[in-house]
Amino acid sequence: NNNNNNNNNNKNSYRNNGFHRCALSYTVSVLSIACGSTTAGILLRYTQPGQQVHKICFGRWEEGRSQDGKKWKTLEHKGPLFPPEYEPLPQDVSFYYNGKPLRLSIVAEEVATFYAKMLDHEYTSKEIFQKNFFTDWREEMTAEERDLICEFSKCDFGEMHRYFVEQSEKKKDMSKEEKEVIREQDILLLCEYGYCLLDGHKEKIGNFRVEPPGLFRGRGEHPKMGKLKKRILPEDIIINCSNDSKTPEPPKGHKWKEVRHDDTVTWLASWVENVQGSIKYIMLNPSSKLKGEKDWQKYEIARKLKLKVETIRKEYERDWKSKEMKKRQKGVAVYFIDKLALRAGNEKEEGETADTVGCCSLRVEHITLHKELDGQECVVEFDFLGKDSIRYYNKVPVDKRVFKNLKLFMENKNPEDDLFDRINVSMFLLNNYLLFCNQLLLLNMFASLLSANMTLEEKLLSYNRANRAVAILCNHQRTAPKTFEKSMQNLQQKIELKQKQLDEAKAELKKAKSDYRESKTEKLKRLVEQKEKMVKRLQEQLKKLQLQMTDREENKVIALGTSKLNYLDPRISVAWCKKFDVPIEKIYNKTQRDKFAWAIDMTNEDFEF
Repeated sequence: NNNNNNNNNNKNSYRNNGFHRCALSYTVSVLSIACGSTTAGILLRYTQPGQQVHKICFGRWEEGRSQDGKKWKTLEHKGPLFPPEYEPLPQDVSFYYNGKPLRLSIVAEEVATFYAKMLDHEYTSKEIFQKNFFTDWREEMTAEERDLICEFSKCDFGEMHRYFVEQSEKKKDMSKEEKEVIREQDILLLCEYGYCLLDGHKEKIGNFRVEPPGLFRGRGEHPKMGKLKKRILPEDIIINCSNDSKTPEPPKGHKWKEVRHDDTVTWLASWVENVQGSIKYIMLNPSSKLKGEKDWQKYEIARKLKLKVETIRKEYERDWKSKEMKKRQKGVAVYFIDKLALRAGNEKEEGETADTVGCCSLRVEHITLHKELDGQECVVEFDFLGKDSIRYYNKVPVDKRVFKNLKLFMENKNPEDDLFDRINVSMFLLNNYLLFCNQLLLLNMFASLLSANMTLEEKLLSYNRANRAVAILCNHQRTAPKTFEKSMQNLQQKIELKQKQLDEAKAELKKAKSDYRESKTEKLKRLVEQKEKMVKRLQEQLKKLQLQMTDREENKVIALGTSKLNYLDPRISVAWCKKFDVPIEKIYNKTQRDKFAWAIDMTNEDFEF
């Protein structure tokens, strides 16, 4: 408190309540821990009587860091929350086969509802989705149902779909009181399952709910889309907690697959999902101490690498001229990783069958060489499926020595042969950070695009464009949202209405000025000033709407979230916000601010990556 009288009164009140000033700092820090705060605590400390109060910040991610690989000393939690059991459809809602209603067994009916709920989605129109669903669905049927239901084209899920649409509309039309009851129930579940005790601290859990059964979607043209994601049972789940803590109780009539006490990992529970055979984890919330510490260390490694980038680039350029083919291939591969942000390897998840590749696993068929294309020399045309089956297509002019080497690598090879047949992914553990470093550095570029007289909306557009440059480089694509066209139409209507209001306001201003020239009264003068303010306000509102439309259009098929949350050092964004007076809330929402609390607390506007 800057008020001296208040400060003196506060000091006296601490004395009167039996608090000694030297104990205040300890008391405040304990309070911040006891309240389960996951952001940096604030420590207040008095110096000598009459002197200014000092504030010292400390980061919980720095607190008690272990050097022996152990992540925690004590860990206690309630285990995962399972989805509710399946509720059968009403008797008057049926599945139809060959035009006739058919009552399915409970298990087969549940799987059928997964498809019915998605009937208006683009996925259900894809042949591979239909084929995978029908194959897995038949495995869940009884023998009699399999004998009867043989052709997918004769299946009719329409009545089931309409039922779920009606249920969805009823949920939207619930009263405020009904919604409040559900919200209170969710809060109770969050309090019970959403927190754990980690080394005596109350930490939030990220995903404490076990994913319900459904149909696998995947990204891009995934070959397993439509396959059944089976219900996860307690018997599938491994629990991890400390040896001296209370083991979570499994649901009645069930038992855990295994209970471990592994203090070298940070997950609380794990299981293997059936579609791809990958391991799923229940982890701490991104705002937790361990997650914040891990993020911080990750970006610090990238900062150190920045100092070595030029040395690495000189090294791979030397490798282009090496007499050893292995070194030449390595040099070209690192060049692609560096300049195009390609992933080092195919990095498939366990059980993955999609033909996805990375830089080192490129095949001859994935590139086409053009000595000249679109007015540019030495162009390489890439076309392959990257991570999550997202297509990577790009035409890039490259260094002449790289082009020459690629021709050499492709000689006497078939289309299905490896382009880089002398190297493997294990050689590129460090070079993966080249991708990482470039993504971080890109965000620094947008500051030069800013000017002092920019509006907040213009600054945000510049930020999103810089973020978008990273996302495009890293091939972070998405399908345009289903509501995109409608939202753009609504925005266009708002722009047209605002333009009409502006035109009318300008006409009124012109008339007011004309009247004022004829009769210079105070009343008319005030009217002109009012009309000028109105025109200015409408111009600002119109510009804001136009910038929103530009931003949305540019983001139509680009996913900005991945790069902003996983690839860009948040300290760069925080420093940018502070330097250019942009509220941090405009860049990160509440959840994201919790995740990056360490960056928000430690960063000032002078931060340099």
